[in-house]
Amino acid sequence: MARRYLPSTQGLAALEALARLQSVTAAAQELNLTQSAVSRQLQAIETQLGVELFVRRAKRVSLTTAGQRYAEEVRRALDLLSNAALRLQTNPEGGTLNLAILPTFGMRWLLPRLPRFGRAHPDVTVNMNTRLGQFDFTGTDMDAALSFGKGDWPQCHSLWLENEAVLPMAAPAFLRETPVIEPADLVSLPLLHIQTRPNAWKDWFAEHGVATQGLAGTRYDQFSTILQAARHGLGVALLPEYLAREEEAEGRLEVVLDAPSPSRGAYYLVWPEEKHNTPALQAFCAWLKEEVEGEDLLPR
Repeated sequence: MARRYLPSTQGLAALEALARLQSVTAAAQELNLTQSAVSRQLQAIETQLGVELFVRRAKRVSLTTAGQRYAEEVRRALDLLSNAALRLQTNPEGGTLNLAILPTFGMRWLLPRLPRFGRAHPDVTVNMNTRLGQFDFTGTDMDAALSFGKGDWPQCHSLWLENEAVLPMAAPAFLRETPVIEPADLVSLPLLHIQTRPNAWKDWFAEHGVATQGLAGTRYDQFSTILQAARHGLGVALLPEYLAREEEAEGRLEVVLDAPSPSRGAYYLVWPEEKHNTPALQAFCAWLKEEVEGEDLLPR
C-alpha cells in the first residue's frame, strides 16, 4: 500500500461531511470540531494528494469536480470501514453474511425461514438490505443477493430458489362492479404494472391468446405498493402466486381468473466469484439448498 496517498481517517471524514453538507461550519458541527480544525484537515488532504479538491471564494469552500468524485469514493470506503467495525462488535467470533434482498420476496419467502438457519448456525450473523431491480456488487460490502432473473449473471454464481407463476388479482368490491369472464375482458380494465416487470401483462395476455397493443395503466416500484393499490380498488394486479394465494386466503384480494402463467424468470441467490469460498456464505448456500430440496419433496 502506498501510504503517502492515504490521508488520515479524520481528514477523510471531514471531506465526506463537507461534500454532503456543503458547509465547513455544518461539517465542523457534525464532527464536533472547530471550523479551523476542519479547514486544516481539508488543506492537508489537498496538499498530500497534490490535486485541487476545493474552490475557495470569500468565506465559502466548495468541491471541485475532482473533489466531488473523490468524496463519493471516500464515502463508500468509510461505509465499508464502519460496517466492518459494526460486524466485529456484533459478532466477533462468528461469520457475517451481508445480504441484499428483494423487498417482498425477501420478507414473505426468506424471513419466515431464517429462524431455522439461526438455530443451525448460531455463529453466523445475517445482515439484510432491501433493494429493487438488478444488483451490482461493485463498490459494496454485500456478499450475496436475492435476485429475479434467468440465473445467468456474469462473473457470479447462483442458486435456484423458486420458479414464479403469476395470477391476476383485484379487490372483491372491484370485481363485483366489473365482472371478468375471460382473459380478453381484462384488456379494457385499469391494469397495475410493476416497474421491474414492464412486459408482465403483455406476456400474460400472450400466454392466454389475447393480442394486445400498448397496455395502459399505472406503474408501481414494488409489490408492496401494488398490493395496496389493488386492495383499494385501483385496478387489477398481476401478482406472483405465492403472494396471490396469501392475499386470497386472507380475503383481501380475489383471483380474477385462476389460470397461473409462468414468469420469464425465477428467484435465485446470487453471489460474486470472489465471495464464493466465504465460510458464512457457504453455510447459507448449503442450508438454502436443503430448504429448497426439502420443499420439493412435500406433497402439492
